[in-house]
Amino acid sequence: MTKKTGPELRMPAALAASLTCPVCALPLDQGLTCARGHSFDVAREGYASLLTGATPPGSGDTREMVAARQRFQERGHYDPLARALAEELAGRRVIVDVGGGTGHYLTRILDELPDAVGLTTDVSKFAARRAARAHPRGGAVTADSWRRLPLADHTADAVTNVFAPRNAAEFRRILRPGGVLLVVTPAPDHLTEPRAALGLLDVDPRKDERLAQSLEGHFTPVATRELRFTMDLEHEDVRTVVGMGPSARHVTPEELAGRVAELPEPFATTASVRLGTYLRSP
Repeated sequence: MTKKTGPELRMPAALAASLTCPVCALPLDQGLTCARGHSFDVAREGYASLLTGATPPGSGDTREMVAARQRFQERGHYDPLARALAEELAGRRVIVDVGGGTGHYLTRILDELPDAVGLTTDVSKFAARRAARAHPRGGAVTADSWRRLPLADHTADAVTNVFAPRNAAEFRRILRPGGVLLVVTPAPDHLTEPRAALGLLDVDPRKDERLAQSLEGHFTPVATRELRFTMDLEHEDVRTVVGMGPSARHVTPEELAGRVAELPEPFATTASVRLGTYLRSP
């Protein structure tokens, strides 16, 4: 009688061997079971389902949100940012993108770094489904960035964090000595045109200060790179990019759609971000 097998974990072997139990932090075997008997599932799409406990409502992107974001990213609007990330990571071999969504940025990085492997973590199973299949040298897990990441100490050469939650202590723990952290945050004039036209929130003026405070004691700043470019957005893209930020929580989808419909199309929009490079503290 042939034994029935479950889904196969789609992940580079080095990263699969670094997975740890999100309950007790012991190593996980190939079946995603630890020595204490905690067991987890491999999803049909090939990602490791490693979320535990209750996840706060609204903290994970829905199926519709993930699909919209992937459409936006695949149209190349943020390609200058993806190229900049790859340039900063030249020579790095193991990369973890925390809060990396569909794996878009990690895929672009791996395309440019043929010797590298990578892992995307995200709280959304809908994002992880896409990230697991995004690149042959990549993999994905569902994990909460505010809890212990399900990875062994000193797993990664680099951690990337693009418009995502930051857990500095965990980033430092999973990085090897000499490892780097890349953090992307919006500059004050990021999306300034749709924010002004649609009456949305401004970028927090204390964002840089709060970033520095969150990393203090764990990372040393090395360099900051300013990226500024223009995107020509269709109405659908405007709705998506607004929905990717905090302003989406302050206007209903119906209100947003009505305001966007009054904009010219395409709508010239400024992308302005800061790419910070940080070295892991000893």
